[in-house]
Amino acid sequence: MEPAGTDRFVDDYLLYLLARGSHAISSEFHAKLRKEGVSVPVWRVLATLSGSPGETVTGLAEACLLQQPTMTKLLDRMVRDGIVKRMPDARDRRVVRIQMLPRGEQMVKNLLVAAKAHEAEVMARFPMIDRLQLKQLLRAMMVKPPKVRRSAMAA
Repeated sequence: MEPAGTDRFVDDYLLYLLARGSHAISSEFHAKLRKEGVSVPVWRVLATLSGSPGETVTGLAEACLLQQPTMTKLLDRMVRDGIVKRMPDARDRRVVRIQMLPRGEQMVKNLLVAAKAHEAEVMARFPMIDRLQLKQLLRAMMVKPPKVRRSAMAA
């Protein structure tokens, strides 16, 4: 962190602070993933599929912060490794859903426990912050605001 009194724009810019805070805290957990031999993208897929009946490739790409072509390549490897499977959607056969296989469930089980423990450690550093309110705020930030029509902007 920069010393107090600097005039850098980013030192008081919300988006920068959110990104740097996320990076710092995520890096701690990513070190645990490396020790387990699990890449961050694989972790994100497994965590997203945990408790889910299946996700679309587009939905997974969005949730895992990856471009769709990158997600497709990652899923190809995970299918080959017996971690996930592709299934046709029950309502629309053009849609493919990704489901976790037992091997993936076994891989993610201990990682979920470690992730929750890490979250608790992080929140314990900030006892004045209400965990539920913080999560509610972050979820609200993820919702895209409605598009404003040009005619409304001119008024």
